[in-house]
Parts: sequence; C-alpha cells; structure tokens
Amino acid sequence: METTLRLGMIGLDTSHATAFTKLLNDPADAHHVPGGRVVAAYPGGSADFPLSIERVGGFTQELREHYGVSILETPEAVAEAVDALLIESADGRVHLQQLRAIAPSGKPVFIDKPLALSSQEAYEMAEIAQQYGIPLMSASALRYAEGLARALAEADEGIAGADAFGPMYLEATQPGYFWYGIHTAELLYRVMGAGCREVTVTANDDFDVIVGVWQDGRIGTVRGSRRPGQGFGVTLHTGAGPRLVDVSKDGRPFYACLLIEVMKMFRTGQPGLLLTETMEVIRFLEAANESRTTGRRIKL
Repeated sequence: METTLRLGMIGLDTSHATAFTKLLNDPADAHHVPGGRVVAAYPGGSADFPLSIERVGGFTQELREHYGVSILETPEAVAEAVDALLIESADGRVHLQQLRAIAPSGKPVFIDKPLALSSQEAYEMAEIAQQYGIPLMSASALRYAEGLARALAEADEGIAGADAFGPMYLEATQPGYFWYGIHTAELLYRVMGAGCREVTVTANDDFDVIVGVWQDGRIGTVRGSRRPGQGFGVTLHTGAGPRLVDVSKDGRPFYACLLIEVMKMFRTGQPGLLLTETMEVIRFLEAANESRTTGRRIKL
C-alpha cells in the first residue's frame, strides 16, 4: 500500500482550506480523496483584504480543532514538516513570496488560483520552480469539473470554439479579472488549450465579455455577470453543433476533482497541467484587464 503523504497548507483565509482538508482528512466523507493528509499549516492573512483577515481566525480554529492540524509560525516550518504543500492564500499578491519561502525545501507545490496577479510574477515563479527542481501546479477547481471532462471526452467531432460564462465579481485588492475571472478563463482554456494571440473586452456595470482569438483562428469568449444567481458553465461549439455544459449539475464536487489531479502530481512529480498554459492564462487575464481599461485589442 502507498504511504499517506503528509501535506502542509499555507494560507487559511479561504473556505478552500477547510473544504480541501475535509476531503483529504475525513475518510467518511462521501467524496474523500485518499493518499494525503493535511498535518501542518500556516494561517497567513492579509490585513487590507477583509475577506482574508476576517476569516482566517475561524478557518484556523477549524483546522486545529476538527482535523488535528498543527498550526506553525512560518511557511518554512510547515515546509520542513511535510512531503508536499498547498498554497491556499486567498490573496494572489502573496503567492510569490510564499513560494519563495517554501521552494528551497524541494517539495512539490500546488498553488490555488490565481497563480499570480501579473505575468511578470508568474514568470518569476516558474523560474523559482526550475531553480529548485520542484513540481509546480496551479488551477481553478472548475477546470476539472466532472461534466466538462465528460463532454470533452465525447467531442469526437472536434471543437471549433467555446463560450465560457460565470460570475464576475470584482475585488479591489485583486486587479480586475483576477478575482473571479480566473474561473471562467480556466474553463475556456480547458476547452481551447494554449495559443491565444489577442484579446478584446466589452464591459458595462453588469457584464463583461472577453473575446480571445487563437493562433489557429478559433474564437473563445468569457462572459461574466455581476448580477445575482449566475452559475458557471461553457458552451462547446463542435462539428455536431453547440453543446452546453452546466457544471453546477456535476455529482462530484469541483474541489474533489481538482484534488485528485493534485495528488497525482504529488505522487508522480509530474503535473498534469503544464505551467506554461497556466502562465498564459495569467497573461490572458492581464491583457483583458488592459483592454477593459483602454478599449484596445491587446496582443498576448
């Protein structure tokens, strides 16, 4: 039998921290993901980000009291105590400095979305991973939605384009589309793959539409809404006609689907998602932010 990996968590200021820990540490959970257990964590928290600093205490207490996780004083201490690491900080601004702190340990790292808030930081993180020879992966859980994976596997006739949609809330500390736009961008990239060459944006108070043109001529869009009740999904444009994928109807939680992929990476040292594609997603959002401000077509 494979040994259970000791996992460390950096950043306990998001519900992802408790959701992931429950899926990993609770064998009785209906969607339990085996192979790893969160044993140590560093709380983190950003003082100027209310959704971070106001929640970090409660999530830290839950991990300590309900799951027996040791709460340590530094990211470095967590890295020394475990076999692999998850950076879960809600604030993308701190991901680079947290990776810098733990990378010298040589342990594989998963970074919850977004990898970074600029392409410059994303490139620096890739260089750090290369310098220390560590597997590095970052993704939104929506990329691995069960219904999307099934639809892609069945699309034998090929996919000519895609329209992803979802909530598009904005957060002052996370530039433009990096807060919620990352989810719909990840849905789009799961379908289209890397290779976008240019981006344009049309936006008003309630909606944003990001149009990406790929190198091979395919067109993919992200439609975001700030009105209540918007769910996530994507329309695949195939040779057999359009196919709507409503990921809210999936039986398995997105987080469980993502954790299965993360545990494969921790076990094998081989991320199933190329870091170069994740870096392009960051550049896609960066370019979309620029287009939203200037109204111009932005080359990636």
